[in-house]
Amino acid sequence: MKAVELIADVDEHHRLTATVPSDLYPGRVRVIVIVPEEDEAGDAWEPGLAHEWVAELADTREDIYTLDDGMPEDAAG
Repeated sequence: MKAVELIADVDEHHRLTATVPSDLYPGRVRVIVIVPEEDEAGDAWEPGLAHEWVAELADTREDIYTLDDGMPEDAAG
């Protein structure tokens, strides 16, 4: 048996939608759904965070770094 992790969506009609890798052959599969209990906000946190930080992220005084600053992460040294 082979396990493949997928990210899927459940719509308002309780239908599960997922895109599977192209090397997965058509046929019957067993699906196990794991629902994260600790994340009660679901997808609401991302737009909420963006709304809270919009002014700070738009402030040009926060643009203190450029692509020429610092060292690459994989640089020896």
